Amino acid sequence: MPVLCRPAVAVPEHVITREETLDLARALHADHERLPLVLRLIENTGVAKRHLVQPIGRTLAHPGFEARNATYETEAKARVPAVVAEALRNAGLQAHDIDLIVYVSCTGFMMPSLTAWMINNLGFRADTRQLPVAQLGCAAGGAAINRAHDFCAAYPGAHVLIVACEFCSLCYQPTDLTVGNLLSNGLFGDAVAAAVVRGSGGTGVRLERNGSHLVPGTEDWIAYRVRETGFHFLLDQRVPGTMEQLAPALVDLAARHGRDAGRQDFYLVHAGGPRILDDLSKHLDVVPDQFRFSRATLTEYGNIASAVVLDALRRLFDEGGAADGATGLIAGFGPGITAEISLGSWTRDPSAPPCEGPSRDLPRDTPLDTRPDTRPATCHDTPPDTPLGPPLTTTATVTP
Repeated sequence: MPVLCRPAVAVPEHVITREETLDLARALHADHERLPLVLRLIENTGVAKRHLVQPIGRTLAHPGFEARNATYETEAKARVPAVVAEALRNAGLQAHDIDLIVYVSCTGFMMPSLTAWMINNLGFRADTRQLPVAQLGCAAGGAAINRAHDFCAAYPGAHVLIVACEFCSLCYQPTDLTVGNLLSNGLFGDAVAAAVVRGSGGTGVRLERNGSHLVPGTEDWIAYRVRETGFHFLLDQRVPGTMEQLAPALVDLAARHGRDAGRQDFYLVHAGGPRILDDLSKHLDVVPDQFRFSRATLTEYGNIASAVVLDALRRLFDEGGAADGATGLIAGFGPGITAEISLGSWTRDPSAPPCEGPSRDLPRDTPLDTRPDTRPATCHDTPPDTPLGPPLTTTATVTP
């Protein structure tokens, strides 16, 4: 069965703390009639800091949609290659071994997709399939894992690369002053993540079943309005309560495959906010500590959209992984309202012990052959001359 290997994750070098976010909100929106509510909501997000792809001054200055999208393309091309290189090493593969690239992002637009640029510049074969996903928002991380699983099931032995590139700070809109938008300005962050789904071999989550569920009548609860100034994020006040509708879908999928959704050994779920995790814990009757990986992502990086589930998995690896055969649930939630759900179990490749230790934040222009290597010598390695291009920088973005 396909195995989801250890992800690589990088966040940008520009950091904004919760205290700085609150100070900016007070300074920029001093006359807002609901400012006390906004400040309280931001304080309750559980987000301690976020990373931004640009300094906060440039993030706040809106140069227009064209300039914002140009920044997205420039930063993606600068930051994706090193993350991809690390994900391939983690899986013991090289670029030419990959049969499909699934690229997910909802914070910028390119046509052709970044997948075409990756194939042309990072050593992938010309016949590598491409699957860019742009409109599933935060659910896209789970969807990418599921589509990779489907592809490997259809083409036994194939390998899939997943890349999630989210620069949420590029969607900051200074004229959007609803409570939902101001809350979002203190919730979302920037990150790039990548992981390989191996068709055979590997250490990580053996993907066994997957499914999708859409909550009827909720299309406008999480949405974009595309205007002259770019993507305007809409967040309905009912969104935090969606676990009441989505938890039964997780329970049903698990039951159909002989699993109890509330009795899994590990959980890797999208952390849209603290209430999502709290409600999921309640509805599944799961102790809150089971969501510690997702909660740590939220605290340290904010809501990094489609990259959350990959970062949660990275944290599970950092903890040493799970026992061989331990069962788990992966879930991404996003617009629609959509849930992308996967069931799996932990497997270890006896020939390659898991690479432990946290992913490193890499300076943007560090050459691949000079990056520090702290992984155990027993981990799979890609030859240093593999044509993967310049490494990526650490970046993070959050709006005040």
